Amino acid sequence: MNKLKVLDLFSGIGGFSLGLERTGGFETAAFCEIDPFCKKVLKKHWPDVPIYEDVRSLNYGGSIDVICGGFPCQPFSVAGKREGAEDDRHLWPAMFGLIQKYRPGWVIGENVAGLVNMGLDNVLTDLESEGYTTRTFVIPACAVNAPHRRDRVWIIANAQSDGGGASNETGRATGGQNGEQTQQPTEHGEIQPMANTDRTGREEQHTSSQPKGKGLCAGSVNQGGGIWAVEPGVGRVANGIPARMDRLKSLGNAVVPQIPEIIGNAILEARQ
Repeated sequence: MNKLKVLDLFSGIGGFSLGLERTGGFETAAFCEIDPFCKKVLKKHWPDVPIYEDVRSLNYGGSIDVICGGFPCQPFSVAGKREGAEDDRHLWPAMFGLIQKYRPGWVIGENVAGLVNMGLDNVLTDLESEGYTTRTFVIPACAVNAPHRRDRVWIIANAQSDGGGASNETGRATGGQNGEQTQQPTEHGEIQPMANTDRTGREEQHTSSQPKGKGLCAGSVNQGGGIWAVEPGVGRVANGIPARMDRLKSLGNAVVPQIPEIIGNAILEARQ
């Protein structure tokens, strides 16, 4: 089976492509990224893949099987003004325009959890208007054993519907409320703190009697996650690290690659 060609939008440092390509069934055809530092990272790891700068003027000449992208979250994030479609950084219409143009078999989108109340219905309506069957999930980074919460909305759309009409279901990968700090059972049942940036001021408790894989963010879907290395304490200033702020910004904007990897494996399985 030939590899699926991916058009990776809002590419950042390549989290989508890294995860999808780890499945062995996807090949990145082109990136689209405007940030200079991120483009250097992409060029280093994918030297032969073209990088387009502006999603609003992108004109790729080949066929595309998958369009993926974490369209800018600032219009929906609790850290911003939450102006939604009124924010000039609202670029879902540009991504949707490329979906209409290239008609990929699959679309994978990602955004902050705030999209659920501020724009998800419009995104799904757009996709369904073009004949895509859609499913949405809220998957946190800790679902693949990353040591932080980081809820994100994942949108998966398939153009190969059975003709029975598009469906739209929002499924949560985890339960409970977002909190300043949540707690996660370790392999041996102990409780360890887990960072969360949602700033809602609530705290979730999980008892040590909870079996691994049954509680909030336990590692039941850890495919390829392995043991996450924890950054050592370096104090308030990390001297001697080149482009430290650029790196932190890029990591903050990046997706956790293990999640696109899981989605990619599910797509490959569905195509068999």
